[in-house]
Amino acid sequence: MSVPRQPLVLQRGLEDYVTTFAAMRAFTDARTTATADELWIVEHPPVFTLGLAADPSHVLDPHEIPVVETDRGGEVTYHGLGQVVIYLLLDLRRHKADARLFARELVNKIEQAVIDTLAAYNLACERKPGAPGIYMSDGPAQGAKIAALGLKIRGNGCTYHGVSLNVAMDLTPFTWINPCGYEDLATIDMQSLGAQATLSEVQNALADKLSKSLSR
Repeated sequence: MSVPRQPLVLQRGLEDYVTTFAAMRAFTDARTTATADELWIVEHPPVFTLGLAADPSHVLDPHEIPVVETDRGGEVTYHGLGQVVIYLLLDLRRHKADARLFARELVNKIEQAVIDTLAAYNLACERKPGAPGIYMSDGPAQGAKIAALGLKIRGNGCTYHGVSLNVAMDLTPFTWINPCGYEDLATIDMQSLGAQATLSEVQNALADKLSKSLSR
């Protein structure tokens, strides 16, 4: 039986970060060359997560929000209610023989999917060299970060972790950390920029753009 070219999209709903993290690792441990790629749509209760490169001092004051060490790349970030989180459980060897080279292309595809999703709401965004994620490119919020990404790519080319996009959040916890290791980095969400969008609407839109981009 052939493996579907487009990833399967699973809606996991509201789920504790630690539960999802363990499930991603278990899925990746168990997958074979016949396992279909999957995109997991999740919403997390408040949590700070630390990437492999994270300096714990960038968590300035967690205010009783859990702090979880992970095996993704990158620094510290925040997940909370009103944020789209999509995890990419992929086998990069299906796309190119050298999965390491495709990793750079994958990050570009993820970022472009976010940019295209936001463009549909007339929100202009951009990449920043050396700073993964998506940032506002004009207006009063220019330079503010609206989306973050961090991946784990195992030696066999299989990935997990993924991307988060701020839709309608309490942004206060971002001020309790140095987001992605940057002091005083402003963060923003779609609601604050005047975009009228439900969480489920943006979840589906971003998942659709990711799925189509990854199947090319």
